[in-house]
Amino acid sequence: MSKFKNTLTILSYYLLIIAGLFLDQFSKAYAVAELKPLRSVEVIKGIISLTYRENTGAAFSILEGHTEFLTIITLMVTVTLLFVVITGKVKSIPAEYALLFIAIGGLGNCMDRIFVGHVVDMFEFTFIHFAVFNVADIFVTCGSLFFIIIFIFTKGNLFRWN
Repeated sequence: MSKFKNTLTILSYYLLIIAGLFLDQFSKAYAVAELKPLRSVEVIKGIISLTYRENTGAAFSILEGHTEFLTIITLMVTVTLLFVVITGKVKSIPAEYALLFIAIGGLGNCMDRIFVGHVVDMFEFTFIHFAVFNVADIFVTCGSLFFIIIFIFTKGNLFRWN
């Protein structure tokens, strides 16, 4: 395998990243425009609501108020993930997509921190006490779970470092 991915593969990665970021940013713009004035709208009674929240921290508001630190860490992790994928360090195509999902989510929330100063969250499970989250968080969570499953089934043999 060549050191770098072919152009068509890289193009598909960019298209996935653009589509994922569009979905994330569109949903956040909707939340700001439609949910912010209402604060919360019940979608399925007792199960899920669309609830507008501004989060200056990470998941579950960890490190609340440390936006600059979270921005720097997120950018470092995202650039590393993209470098590992684009340079062909991952042996598994599904693992590459899992890492891309994590990067998309990281970039989506990072864009909020840079341009707005906080992350916009909107999905709330009302049947349990759980954090309000957004599309970027869904990308990170699904990508992470998928990567863990792949990692387990490949016994950790996912990377080539030479």
